[in-house]
Amino acid sequence: MKLWIAALLLLGTLGSALAANPKVEVRTSHGVIVLELNEKEAPISVDNFLKYVTTGYYDGTIFHRVIDGFMVQGGGFDAEMRQKPTLAPIQNEAKNGLRNVQGSIAMARTSNPHSASAQFFINLVDNRALDYPSRDGWGYAVFGRVISGFEVVQAIGKVATGSVGPYQNVPSKPVIVESMRLIESATGDQAK
Repeated sequence: MKLWIAALLLLGTLGSALAANPKVEVRTSHGVIVLELNEKEAPISVDNFLKYVTTGYYDGTIFHRVIDGFMVQGGGFDAEMRQKPTLAPIQNEAKNGLRNVQGSIAMARTSNPHSASAQFFINLVDNRALDYPSRDGWGYAVFGRVISGFEVVQAIGKVATGSVGPYQNVPSKPVIVESMRLIESATGDQAK
């Protein structure tokens, strides 16, 4: 009986380790943010985001759209406001039960619901109007949340902004994503 209970406990521990969500460290010019990604609820969005993270795509990009009291958006432009090429757009996963609440990270997109590629945003406040089904019947797919460094996100939200060409709400001084790296995989292993 004791052996059976010990075996169940071990299986439970292994199951918990296997169910761990991937974690990503985001080093910015304003400090470090750690994200936990919801792979079970948003497998397409998480896989897509991790492709960009593990290839170094985000390194040197900026938070190019910052609206205090709303969100901070990044992942598509360099410090000179040149848009980077991306992989193909992904299927919208906004109907996954995750909500655009304070500290959540979601895929940015155009008016086409299935146009998300590399750009993402972090919600500074609860933005329930962005949840499925939203005004367009789709919404914006949440795929994770900030688990450390939300004060960094809030500080980014307070920077002075202006216009650069056709773009509005651009930080006057670039807020740079210095690097992003996977620090814990979905199996719970620490990344090297």
